[in-house]
Amino acid sequence: MQVFIDSNILVYAHDGEAGGKHRKARQLLAGIWRDRQFPALSVQVLQEVHVNLVRKGIPIDESAERVSRYLAWRVVENSKALFRRALEIQQRWQLSFWDSSIVAAAQRAQAVELWSEDLSTGQEFDGLKVVNPL
Repeated sequence: MQVFIDSNILVYAHDGEAGGKHRKARQLLAGIWRDRQFPALSVQVLQEVHVNLVRKGIPIDESAERVSRYLAWRVVENSKALFRRALEIQQRWQLSFWDSSIVAAAQRAQAVELWSEDLSTGQEFDGLKVVNPL
C-alpha cells in the first residue's frame, strides 16, 4: 500500500518534547527504515519539516542533515500542474491551500493513505484516505 506522510509526523519524530507522539512517530519511522518500504512525501513536506525543526531550536545544519535523509523516499516535486490541482482541491473540499497542496501531492504519488494529524481521520479525497497513525 502506498502511503504519503505529512510533515507533522516527521516533526514529532524529531521533537523529543512531544511525549507520546514523539515515541509513536519514531516507532513508525523506525519500521519504515527497517522494512525499506519507503512512503511518499513532497518537497513542501520537507520544507515544512526543516522550518519547524529550526523553529524548535535545532541548528540549521543539523536540521538540513536530518531532513535530507528523507530524500531517499519517494519525493513529489512542486510543479505548475501540482499547483493547479491544489487549487481545484481547495475549491472542491474547502481546505486550506497548504492542506490542499498535501492532498494534491499524495494523489500525484498515487497514495492510498495520507498519514496526517492536520486532516480528519477517515476523510477521503477521491480514493485517498486520511489516517492519523499517532
